[in-house]
Amino acid sequence: MTTQQAEQAPDNAASAGRKVVLVTGASSGIGAAVAARLVEEGHRVVAGARRTDRLRALAESTAEAAARSGGSLHPVQLDVTDRADVAAFVQDARERHGRVDVLVANAGVMPLSRLDSLLVDEWDRMIDVNVRGLLHAVAAALPVFTAQGAGHFVTVASIGAHEVVPTAAVYCATKYAAWAITEGLRQESDPSIRVTTVSPGVVESELADTITDVSAAEAMRGYRAHAMGPDAIAGAVSYALAQPSDIDVNEIVVRPVRQR
Repeated sequence: MTTQQAEQAPDNAASAGRKVVLVTGASSGIGAAVAARLVEEGHRVVAGARRTDRLRALAESTAEAAARSGGSLHPVQLDVTDRADVAAFVQDARERHGRVDVLVANAGVMPLSRLDSLLVDEWDRMIDVNVRGLLHAVAAALPVFTAQGAGHFVTVASIGAHEVVPTAAVYCATKYAAWAITEGLRQESDPSIRVTTVSPGVVESELADTITDVSAAEAMRGYRAHAMGPDAIAGAVSYALAQPSDIDVNEIVVRPVRQR
């Protein structure tokens, strides 16, 4: 069997304890940490993001771990705001590996600002990525999981899904929406489909770099003084995925100990 045939043949990874895992927003921060952690654990990861140079670097940096664990990382250019792009992301992974076991919906943006700053384009961007991007992932993966009789959705939301702070009204609204959509998905889905929401507190990432509002950027510098590394969230995702098929970890909130 050729390498190409092996990649496209039905994947027996799940029966060996390994899973085919799709991760959106995998070019940096939490997404990159989740992808790297799962490769180390032997899973076959399809990493999606717009910045393909970052994805290729991630594939190179995880190659040694993949060789040890039997896992893999396949980089794919992905724009979660494009419904057709997300559908192709899921379908191509299914054709490559024969199945899709997990979709980690991590892609998100956070250009915080006060409402009276009227940065409407940035509000729209958060809605497009944080809410519509998640819905596109659900629309693409849910039929696949239903047909397989198994699957696992993991949404990376935020502590902002549970509280609102000044400058974060729109961001928190999108993350509450992500939480609500995922909880609704859990209630509506067949028990064969597991659903998890992970809500991180302050995490070291590039998200704050997109803040253009001066007052919001200043507030965020103090807020992020005691941020935790993204590996903490990767560990939470790993824990949820590792549970037996009859156990569904519905929600995990992870904060640095100094965040109150």
